[in-house]
Amino acid sequence: MRYIIYISAAYKLMDEDELMDILTISRINNARKSITGILLYGEGTFIQVLEGDQNDLEQTYAKISCDNRHKGLIKIADAELNARNFPGWSMGFRSLNASMLSELEGFTDLSGTGFLNNADPHTAIKLLKTFVSVNRISVG
Repeated sequence: MRYIIYISAAYKLMDEDELMDILTISRINNARKSITGILLYGEGTFIQVLEGDQNDLEQTYAKISCDNRHKGLIKIADAELNARNFPGWSMGFRSLNASMLSELEGFTDLSGTGFLNNADPHTAIKLLKTFVSVNRISVG
């Protein structure tokens, strides 16, 4: 089992209906492939963790990379996984703003270069798990 973490920028700010469309389709597709994870969206930026079989992740990531609703896709991590961090979640989701993120333990300002150059691939997982533990997340 593997995980992939990526960030990207929306081509335009998305409203709740557009985000729910993404979430609904993602949950259906992910459930079919036993992919779990979480998607965060805030102020035009996506960050997502996907967990599952390597082939399924590669196919899903390839499809995501062709999606014209976002740009600047950057894969932060792609590594082996011993146990799922988001078991039972075909896709957890939360829309948030910068002030919500900055209050989290482990928050890293993505405008700096330290986050992308960090050798520890679990930094983003720790941040997202902290977020999940202190906020209500829509799961499915």
